[in-house]
Amino acid sequence: MNLPCLGIDIAKVKFNVCLLQLTGKLKHKVFSNTATGFEQLQQWLKKHEVQLVHACLEATGTYGEALSLYLHHHGHTVSVMNPAAIKAFAASRLSRTKTDRVDAELIARFCLAHQPPAWTPPAAEVRELQALVRRLESLLEMRVAEENRLAAGVTVVAVRSSVEELLTHLKDQITRTEKLIRKHIDKHPGLKQQSELLNSIPGIADTTAALLLAEVPNIKQYRSARQVAAFAGLVPRERQSGSSVKGRVRLSKIGNARLRKALYFPALTALRCSPFFQHWAEGLRQRGKSKMSVIGAVMRKLIHIAYGVLKSGRPFDPELAKSA
Repeated sequence: MNLPCLGIDIAKVKFNVCLLQLTGKLKHKVFSNTATGFEQLQQWLKKHEVQLVHACLEATGTYGEALSLYLHHHGHTVSVMNPAAIKAFAASRLSRTKTDRVDAELIARFCLAHQPPAWTPPAAEVRELQALVRRLESLLEMRVAEENRLAAGVTVVAVRSSVEELLTHLKDQITRTEKLIRKHIDKHPGLKQQSELLNSIPGIADTTAALLLAEVPNIKQYRSARQVAAFAGLVPRERQSGSSVKGRVRLSKIGNARLRKALYFPALTALRCSPFFQHWAEGLRQRGKSKMSVIGAVMRKLIHIAYGVLKSGRPFDPELAKSA
C-alpha cells in the first residue's frame, strides 16, 4: 500500500516534518519534541486528511525514540535510518543547502525513492536493558574523565577532594548499575538464556553480552551474520580504482559505534586466551595482515559467532565456528 511519506528531522527540543503527499504536494511544520508535540502532529495529519504515513527519520541517539514509538503505536509505518544513508542520498541529488526544513524534505524524498524497511520497536524489557547499558556506558566515561583529571595533577586541595569524592560516588553508581543489569537479565528468561549463550564465546563476558543484547535487540531480523557485522560497521571497505588507486582494506565504520567499541577488548582477550582464535588469527598473520587488521577481523568473527549462537540457540562450538 502506497502511503504519503513523512520526513522528520529530529532534534532535542523540536522536530521539523515534511509531508510528501501522493500528489507530490509538500507540507512543512515544526513541533516540540514532547508528548504534546506528538499529539499536535497527529492532529495536523488529520487536518490534511492523512490517516497513515510512512514516517522516516535518522537514528540520532535517544532524541527520536519517543516519537518513533508514538507513531508506531498509532499504526504508522516507521523507518529509522542510518544517517549515512541520508547523507549519501543528499550527495546523489547534489544538495548544497542544509537546514532543518531542507533536511526534513530530503528525508521524505529518500523515503519515497527507497521505501526503506519498517522499524519494529524492541520489547519493553529490551528497551529497559538498553537504557541501563547506556547509563553504565555514560558512568564509565565519566569515571575515566575524572581519573584522567586526577592523573593530570590537581594542585588545589579542595578541587582534588571534589574529584576524589565524585570518583567514589561514580564507583558506587557503576557497581549499582551493573547489579541492576544482572538482575534485569535474570528476571527475563529469554534475555538470561541469550546472555548465557553469548557468555560461552571466548572473550565475551556479562558486560559485553548485555550490550550486544541491548544494541542488537532482535537478531532474527537479520538474514545473515554479515548483515549484523554491517550494522556494527565491521565489514571491510575496499578503495580501488583502475591500476593507480589501491588503498588498504579498512573497516567501514558505518554502523553502530557502541558495538564496535564493545567488541575491541573482547577481541584482545580472545586473542590472548582462546586457542581457537589464536590459531585462526595466525592464519591471517601468515597472509600478511597487520596487527590492527587482525584485531578488526577478530571483532567481526566475534559478532558472526554471536549471531550463530543466538540464531541456533546452541552455545559456542569451535568446530561450527570455523565456518562462521
